[in-house]
Amino acid sequence: MAEETRVHVVRHGEVHNPTGVLYGRLPGFRLSERGQAQAAAVADALAGRDIVAVIASPLQRAQETAAPIAAKHDLPVDTDPDLIESTNFFEGRRVGPGDGAWRDPRFWWQLRNPFTPSWGEPYAEIAARMATAAEKARVRGAGHEVVCVSHQLPVWTLRLHLTGRRLWHDPRRRECNLASVTSLIYDGDRLVDVEYFEPFGA
Repeated sequence: MAEETRVHVVRHGEVHNPTGVLYGRLPGFRLSERGQAQAAAVADALAGRDIVAVIASPLQRAQETAAPIAAKHDLPVDTDPDLIESTNFFEGRRVGPGDGAWRDPRFWWQLRNPFTPSWGEPYAEIAARMATAAEKARVRGAGHEVVCVSHQLPVWTLRLHLTGRRLWHDPRRRECNLASVTSLIYDGDRLVDVEYFEPFGA
């Protein structure tokens, strides 16, 4: 076994979103009280580990999730724009079951291709920038551990990419719950395993 490095890719905690919109990259979406408790649970779960850097998406919810983790290790929260949420045409709209955006014929053209997808940032582009972020983190923390805080679709797309699976998928089947930790384990520069756990519970 060469030098082992671990990159823990964390999904942010629950967001305060009383209107139920798809918030995407919109500013001003903070963690809810439950989200703050989830972030604290992640910080506790990673306490005592050999973490040398904490890096987050520039969005508020990711920064707030990263803060207690960094504090446990007396580290700053660094920012990497490659970890940001994916773009989405429906940002700012309600898109839940029965809500207007999916049912409005004016928007059906945006739903024409689930494989790219046609409504947002291409999966291939998400995978490329997230792989870049993970590699930067691996190099920075060589022989130690690094935490990266990102968002569900980018984290799951990265995992699909690194494990050689197709990038298009059913969002309901993602193993990437709120405040979950997807750990990338490297032997030197070679990915040898991926672990997943949920410090706050399902």
